Amino acid sequence: MTKHECDIIYILSKNGFVNQRTLSEETGLSLGLVNRSLKNLENEGYLSGDMSLTEKAKDLAHNHRPKNAIILAAGFGMRMVPINHDMPKALLVVHGEVLIERLIGQLKDAGISNITIVVGFMMEKFEYLIDKYGVELIANPDYTTKNNLHSVLLVEKHISDTYIVPCDLWFDENPFREAEFYSWYMLSDKNDPTSNVRANRGCELVKSHKNEESLKMVGLSYISKDDSERFRKLLATLAEMSSSDSCFWEDALFLDHEWNIFARVVSDASVFEINTYEDLREFDNNSNSLNSGAISVIADALHISPNDIRDISILNKGMTNRSFLFWCHGQKYIMRIPGEGTGILINRKNEAAVYEAIKGKNLCDDPVYLNPENGYKITRFLEDIRVADAFNQDDIKTCMKKLKEFHDMKLKVNHSFDIYERIDFYENLWEGRPSIFSDYAETKAKMIRLKEIIDSTEKDYVLTHIDAICDNFLFHKTEDGTEGLQLTDWEYSGMQDPHVDIAMFCIYSYYDKEEVDNLIDIYFDGKCDIKTRRKIYCYIAICGFLWSNWTEYKRILGVEFGEYGLRQYRYAKDYYKYAMELCD
Repeated sequence: MTKHECDIIYILSKNGFVNQRTLSEETGLSLGLVNRSLKNLENEGYLSGDMSLTEKAKDLAHNHRPKNAIILAAGFGMRMVPINHDMPKALLVVHGEVLIERLIGQLKDAGISNITIVVGFMMEKFEYLIDKYGVELIANPDYTTKNNLHSVLLVEKHISDTYIVPCDLWFDENPFREAEFYSWYMLSDKNDPTSNVRANRGCELVKSHKNEESLKMVGLSYISKDDSERFRKLLATLAEMSSSDSCFWEDALFLDHEWNIFARVVSDASVFEINTYEDLREFDNNSNSLNSGAISVIADALHISPNDIRDISILNKGMTNRSFLFWCHGQKYIMRIPGEGTGILINRKNEAAVYEAIKGKNLCDDPVYLNPENGYKITRFLEDIRVADAFNQDDIKTCMKKLKEFHDMKLKVNHSFDIYERIDFYENLWEGRPSIFSDYAETKAKMIRLKEIIDSTEKDYVLTHIDAICDNFLFHKTEDGTEGLQLTDWEYSGMQDPHVDIAMFCIYSYYDKEEVDNLIDIYFDGKCDIKTRRKIYCYIAICGFLWSNWTEYKRILGVEFGEYGLRQYRYAKDYYKYAMELCD
């Protein structure tokens, strides 16, 4: 039986026969093809003379009922800033309905009650769905580092006569059917320059050739029992590839050149994909989910309407904060939203005091808005910026010159950054959990011994940046066309020995010892005495130990930083040894 004949059986099962022209309109087939298909179906015993379905056709439809559905809801939904920090995208309220609940309701209306939801980000917020709808939740532990291929792999044994459903889709009419005769992937009829797929003349999903128009990928799909084994093998093949962490599950559909899944093309007006805050605002300007604290802050701070905030886009998720860009009345801004656990780690009143101390000193742009209670901050966006290259000698020299100018200002605030106090503070946040490093106690004892060396060495005590890493040195175009340099991210700043900033630059850049010594020589114009060099080695060791403690706390919160923590712990051990060697 052909795809066209299957489509006609389904239409007749739902609406009955009116005339061939109506069937042509409902299926998108030509009148000639409809006529031939009806004759074939009648000859094969699926239609009676009056074009009603026979028992054979009804049995066929019954035997092709979908068995289950899998909803993919594990991801961060990072493009949903500024509302994704406290609500998964699937739980947004759209036109009075929770997005994922509408999908569940539509599935149940089609007779599908076996529903599995793959969760990850804020998975606890989905728990109520178990009691309300009888769904099953499966947690994806890799949602922070891997794409949705790995969500599908978790449930691949369940895939047989199965819908695969993205959690961010709103369908005007129910897209799920009581009978599905073949596997398909949904496209909209909208041309999409970011897509690389289309439907060919046989209604199959294929890759677009150069200069061919591509259609928007909706993401909803159906995998029949007949194709399920082939599909699982394709998933396994894709998972074995070196690039699999970044793969979407759809990539598996194009690995077998002997099998093309059918494309189900729908009107773009019938489905709405909610990827961004602005998508939601466009589709439902009255949604309660639009009541973002960050948007309200921007509107109040800039004296504008929330609708004036446009072109919102995510910046890379930082190690401490989430930030996003937006446009308003011709000016581009950055909004900072403090990240997980930040309220415990950073005193925002102290941060505000630092910005007051550096105001007008040509060190950075003054914030447009800074809330000393919750850390929300708005700054103007610098165009044509680039971060310092820690391995470019010209950049390093410029950065160290700027850093020394700042240190020589000898600015004062009423709070300090005590490295040893912070080490103990982060350790206490582990709530009794042991360190992941087996020799942690021994290493910590070595860090305490280094304090004696530091305390015995002459040093200044001034406002210090603390987080003076290469990524926080921003080169930008000035009004006269030259390249300026600013220091950003002052949230850890406080009174301290300014040479701590040299150590921080080194350990974030993953410098080896030769590169460390080169940076010290640049800062001191080749005139660093051995006691000061030894002191900086001590700072590299204890600062590495400090940030390894910090990453252990962030890991408890579910935030991973890969090899960063391991590297920092290694600095603690290696530079303890180097510092002790200079004591001989």
